[in-house]
Amino acid sequence: MADEMNSLLSLEEELSCSICLSVFDNPVTTPCGHNFCQDCLDRTWQDNDQVALGFNCPQCRTHFYTKPELKKNTVLSTVVKTLKLRLEDSNDVDVEVKKAPEVPEIMCDVCRETKAYKTCLTCMASYCEEHVRPHKENPVFSTHQMTEPLSDLKERICLTHNKMMEFYCSTHSQCICVVCLPEKHNSCSICKPEERRNIQESELKKIMYNLDGKIEKTHTVINQMKEQQFVLKDSASSRKRILESEFRQIRELIDRSEQEAIKLVDREQDSGNDKIQSLMKRFALNVEQMKGTKSQIESLLSKKESFMFLQAKVNLPRAVDINPYAPRVSVNSKQVLASEDYILALKKLFENILKEPVERRLQLLNTGDDMFRQPQLLNTDTRNITSVDDRNKEVRHPTMPEFRGTRRDMFRQPPGQVGARKKSPFPKPMEMKGEKTDKTQKKKTHPPREPAAPKNFNEPPKATGCYIPLEPGNIAQRKDLLKYGVELTLDHTTAHKRILLLDNLTKAMVSEEPSPYPDGPGRFAVCSQVLATRGFSQGRHYWEVKMSSNNFCGLGLAYKSIDRKGPASRLGRNNQSWCVEWFNVKLSSWHNSKETVLENPNPSRVGILLDYDQGHVTFFTVADRAYPFHSFTHGFSQPVYPAFWIFSSGSHVTLCKMTN
Repeated sequence: MADEMNSLLSLEEELSCSICLSVFDNPVTTPCGHNFCQDCLDRTWQDNDQVALGFNCPQCRTHFYTKPELKKNTVLSTVVKTLKLRLEDSNDVDVEVKKAPEVPEIMCDVCRETKAYKTCLTCMASYCEEHVRPHKENPVFSTHQMTEPLSDLKERICLTHNKMMEFYCSTHSQCICVVCLPEKHNSCSICKPEERRNIQESELKKIMYNLDGKIEKTHTVINQMKEQQFVLKDSASSRKRILESEFRQIRELIDRSEQEAIKLVDREQDSGNDKIQSLMKRFALNVEQMKGTKSQIESLLSKKESFMFLQAKVNLPRAVDINPYAPRVSVNSKQVLASEDYILALKKLFENILKEPVERRLQLLNTGDDMFRQPQLLNTDTRNITSVDDRNKEVRHPTMPEFRGTRRDMFRQPPGQVGARKKSPFPKPMEMKGEKTDKTQKKKTHPPREPAAPKNFNEPPKATGCYIPLEPGNIAQRKDLLKYGVELTLDHTTAHKRILLLDNLTKAMVSEEPSPYPDGPGRFAVCSQVLATRGFSQGRHYWEVKMSSNNFCGLGLAYKSIDRKGPASRLGRNNQSWCVEWFNVKLSSWHNSKETVLENPNPSRVGILLDYDQGHVTFFTVADRAYPFHSFTHGFSQPVYPAFWIFSSGSHVTLCKMTN
């Protein structure tokens, strides 16, 4: 019976709604395959905010733009109905089992036929109404103690002295009679059994109260753990998406490097083929010339007249003096050999890193140049450590006769940078182009490629170079940018019909159904884009944008005169707009159809600082501080408007309020 109940309880957990945590009542199935009570799901979807943004599955968070059609799960309904019936039957059985056994009737100890009416604790016998009459009428029995009929009368008699146990010894936790008291319990704590019962009943009630509280708290914790399972699942899914994205980018980088190396070998092969073809044509021409000379000599030898034979002259071609040779052509150029050695070193590097536990790999990556100079030392196993002399030996390859350097020479800096510190091939956190590092920059003997911007926003920057107003080592507080903050709204007269504007024109998202906007000359007709209502023609201005995902969206600036109808109306594909664009996992900057691929910090909140007078616009990753990741420098000739491109269905961007 217990095994059957355990199986029923296990089945009950599997057939429970994840919203109300009870057995399904009229279960329905969502398009994503999850089951809920129909009433629970309807109440969940009654929220106005969810209606405005669509509908989400409470279990897997799948988004539906329109309320999906819910179908009753007939099979699940049948199973639930069967489960409820079996549970009811088992509950009835439990109730019958748990019924207290009936107390047997107490009979009169005199007649043994009539039900007892009273029990005399002095006589230690039970009497019916007829036989108890002497105790009521005869004064001899007036001192006898009478009570209600007792079924445990025999248990109340002391087995040693055959007396009624009228006292309770708290010291020894046992009932005693009047004879036991002076013999063994003279110095013990003595009380009446009824008094001790009242004390124990009070203690048991307190224990039962605590048990009720523990049970209720345990049920609450179980419900919290069930909710935590959904949170854990969402967190794991998010973390897996991040890891998949990062590993995919690594694979793309390796694939790109592979294609470049293969193209380099192909170019060497084509160059060698061109050289061979040229020599083959030249030698074929020489053969033709020598054959012509040979025919001329044969014709001269066939003449019989000596006078004509002696006057004839034969001019030998220059090819006679050329000794034909087969050229030595190979694909062993320095670039090809360097590519092959680099990939071998990279393979060894990966092998050594991946041998280590995950928690130590980041420490190995942070070693910088040492990984390339001494990749064998990455393995902490002393059996695999080689000597310095072995690492500095020549690196030879059967197909590389021209290479005589060491692996260390492969990564040596050019002659013009001798004395400068080598830059690690792995970028340090928040290290970007155009920025100086905090300590290593002091040791460089050559000037930086791009001038650093002033730390004070009120000081005008230099007019040349890439304008990034902050250095990575001295990131500004967000409040320093907020003093230039402006509140923006989106211009509905420019929004593409696939863009839905919400929240008082501060939120834009891609809609499956086109919006009923009226046609106008200012509306984007090809690209799903929208401009802000406010433009800027002077001063500094700062605004922030929150993105639902870094996938198929762009943020930037545009002139009011940007094309709205043609294929070049997309942000950055003309000389009237500038933007940073997330296309799948790649981040690029665009202007005048020129793309620059950037390192993707995957921000969820982006700040944009426009300095119109100096012609700079800088993009920041915003958290507790602002981290610049790209800048444009351009002399603006017209007022510029914040512009947004959204392509991915369901994605949205929101203009943030400029508050701390």
